[in-house]
Amino acid sequence: MCGIVGYIGNKNASQVLIEGLKKLEYRGYDSAGIAIIDGDDILVRKCKGALKFLEQKIADETIKGSVGIGHTRWATHGEPSDTNSHPHASMDGSISIVHNGIIENYATIKAQLQAQGSVFLSQTDTEVVVHLIDKIYKEEKDIFKAVLKVLHMVEGSYALGVICKDYPDRVICCRKESPLVIGLGKDENFIASDVPALLEHTRDVYYLGEKELAVLYTDHVDLFNFEGEKIIKEPSHVEWDMDAATKCGYEHFMIKEIHEQPKGLLDTMRPRIVHDKNGKPTDVYFEENKMDDSWKKARRVVITACGTAYHAGVVAKYAFEKIARMQVDVDVASEFRYRNPILDKDDIFIVISQSGETADTLSALRLAKKEGLKVVAITNCVGSTVSREADDVIYTLAGPEIAVASTKAYTTQLLCLYLLAIKAGKLRGTLRDVEATKLLTELELIPSKVQEILDGKEVIQKFASKQFNKDKIFYIGRQFDSATAMESALKLKEVSYMHSESFPAGELKHGPIALLDPKTLVVAIASNPDLYDKIGSNMVEVRARAATVLVITQDDSGAFTGKTDEIFKIPTCSDTLASLLTVIPAQLFAYYCAIQRGYDPDKPRNLAKSVTVE
Repeated sequence: MCGIVGYIGNKNASQVLIEGLKKLEYRGYDSAGIAIIDGDDILVRKCKGALKFLEQKIADETIKGSVGIGHTRWATHGEPSDTNSHPHASMDGSISIVHNGIIENYATIKAQLQAQGSVFLSQTDTEVVVHLIDKIYKEEKDIFKAVLKVLHMVEGSYALGVICKDYPDRVICCRKESPLVIGLGKDENFIASDVPALLEHTRDVYYLGEKELAVLYTDHVDLFNFEGEKIIKEPSHVEWDMDAATKCGYEHFMIKEIHEQPKGLLDTMRPRIVHDKNGKPTDVYFEENKMDDSWKKARRVVITACGTAYHAGVVAKYAFEKIARMQVDVDVASEFRYRNPILDKDDIFIVISQSGETADTLSALRLAKKEGLKVVAITNCVGSTVSREADDVIYTLAGPEIAVASTKAYTTQLLCLYLLAIKAGKLRGTLRDVEATKLLTELELIPSKVQEILDGKEVIQKFASKQFNKDKIFYIGRQFDSATAMESALKLKEVSYMHSESFPAGELKHGPIALLDPKTLVVAIASNPDLYDKIGSNMVEVRARAATVLVITQDDSGAFTGKTDEIFKIPTCSDTLASLLTVIPAQLFAYYCAIQRGYDPDKPRNLAKSVTVE
């Protein structure tokens, strides 16, 4: 994914674009660039590397102009370089574009254009689009018609921002399978890939829909479908606090967002738990959910997601099976639609995506709907594609998550899935009222228990300072804890680049034990007292091979005394819900290891916040 911004108004466009790109740099930081209509020409400035290098490049330059587009890149086609940076321009420099996505038929179009005399400077798929627009524009003599015609010629996913020096009064943008938001100001308007880039200027936005196009002028915005027909929609108002998109004194967004989890969990939970007149929690209510009858007759739950969201789905498998006694299949979305899945119209299909724009997850959603299944989406982004296309949507009220490595989005996803499992159990009669009340009472205590863990984070910080140079880190656990181990290993490798793996603790002797040596750290997650003896045996096996062992547990009995090098104690809670707590120390450990190793945890190499292309 990449970050797009655009501006038209009365301010200095370069300043607006640079500030907007700073809010989107989590989407890509291989290179950055801007294009400004400056008098009779389009001025393009771009360079390889982080946005700060672009700022340095233009620091001594006076760039006029109040119309422009900007881009921060996560490389797909073509290595990071000055030439491959966006914006790209037509050969005569009259048209410039920025692009987020992948043009799948670019090679065919490029060959045709080269045969007709087009000269390409970059290795990107994007440059094909600007040359194609230029070609059609010379025929049509109308930039809007040219862009519209090109949209029916290119295949793939894209969000585009387009400016033309012959039309200095407008910015054109469009989207297909890649997000784009239009900010509505007073005598100025904006485009951006994500809301944080707009919050400084406006809270009134259009979420551009699938296969929609917009033309921005200083005083208004016109919306169209891909047939060129004008459409009308009501603006949305963004409620996010500006502080949610800034660091607020924290060194990094990642640690800030780890600390925001108690609030995110509380905000996500509060409107969804029903209390009786005595204040006792008795049921779960989703204002968005209208599928009670579907839950009652469902034979199976199918969950699909990618990365961290997939790990939330694995935890949910255990939760639904234990609480609602439902069969659950969990699939990686990138594999799901290619294996000809067996689906039944009575299945409930759940998709999980922080951004609501994950390409593979969207494809899985569309396949499920085509097969007649009811789809529930869990997402953090109002107006996202999954929220519009699903039958029901449950929002995680976590606020904007800026760091690439997901933390608060994960735990709020887990919370929504637990609530949904409790709701399903109640509807299906597999969860007695007294059991539901007990679980909900414990859930209401989770935010304060997360805060308790955060208040004791120095223990994890100290442990990380001793372990950050380990060659191999293995996370092990059983049942719910094996799912948490998957997320914990991912978090560590994402931000610290340490080699980490996860596997069920019982699999230790089936291969991984061969890798244990004094340079290995094993993190055992143990929240279920019924399994303490089993995982304790695993720890003894690990220490016998001279590896270091950390256990994250709620044990108060001393079950792991003498079996581990370090114990991190989490507050006591139901082992069914403990996944909401055991992951917090793992997040902190990943963060502190990254810091010890000198890496920026907000911008891990080669990664982007959301994968909006396959």
